[in-house]
Amino acid sequence: MSETNAAGTTANKQLVEMLLRSRLFRDYENVFTKATDLPLALRPLEYWQLEHHDKTNENRFCALLSHRPKTLAVCLQAHAEIVQHTGITARTERCPFGLTETAVPVRLGEETIGFLRIGQVLRRSAIQSDKTCAAVKLAECGVPFTGGIRKAWETTPIIRKDKYRATVGLLTFFADQLSALINQIVLEKQNSEPPLVRKAREYIEQHKMDPLSLAAVAQASGTSVFHFCKVFKKTTGLKFTDYVARVRLEDAKTQLLNPSRRISEVAYDVGFQSLTQFNRTFKRVFGQSPTEFRAHLHFRQRKSKAA
Repeated sequence: MSETNAAGTTANKQLVEMLLRSRLFRDYENVFTKATDLPLALRPLEYWQLEHHDKTNENRFCALLSHRPKTLAVCLQAHAEIVQHTGITARTERCPFGLTETAVPVRLGEETIGFLRIGQVLRRSAIQSDKTCAAVKLAECGVPFTGGIRKAWETTPIIRKDKYRATVGLLTFFADQLSALINQIVLEKQNSEPPLVRKAREYIEQHKMDPLSLAAVAQASGTSVFHFCKVFKKTTGLKFTDYVARVRLEDAKTQLLNPSRRISEVAYDVGFQSLTQFNRTFKRVFGQSPTEFRAHLHFRQRKSKAA
């Protein structure tokens, strides 16, 4: 991943997290789920889990697939493809197992920063050919289309095409509202943040994978080290070293969601110079080691499967 792409990924993730914490999204998600019985997710561009994992009303069939590495890989690939092919308007596709899913873009200016995701449904009553296609794809993954897997697939919610299109239309309006909100937040932040802090943030994002010195960032911000430290701490609430560590660690948390990445790879990829330093800093900031963080994710998956 290039420095520019890595910086954009982290920035997008932070913006989406702002929206997830907003009253607008929380209220809409609550009403939407109650009205449709469908899970609603808002995810950044880079997201290495199933979009509705652990959400209210998650499709039981999809939840079961998430516990099997081969079927999970198929689902994640389908997720990546629908995101890749979604432009400035909503895109609806059928996953390899026959379920319908939709991505609706949320945009900052001309740039897409994330997607509203719905789906995991059938748009008509299943016929034998649908079941055959699902069975064939599961067989390719070494999973028989029998027992609990078959029952879960057959109890997938059915939403007729016209109603589903109307639901996607509502989400498109909501995506416009979220886009307007995040554009307003970013504009207000830019107007209230001292220029030297903004320059420092941009420089840190662009060079976070490299060794970063206080002197270099202060110089890039056009001020002395003393003045930079004073203004930066007052504006962000963090010391320079703590801020850099948190930027790198937030990126690391996202990468740790990808089960194929080794912890050591993630540590060096996000800019830490040693695995020991990464483990120590991760635990200090988040209260658990990277290994414990992953173990907690696996525990949640097992708990979801048992339920």
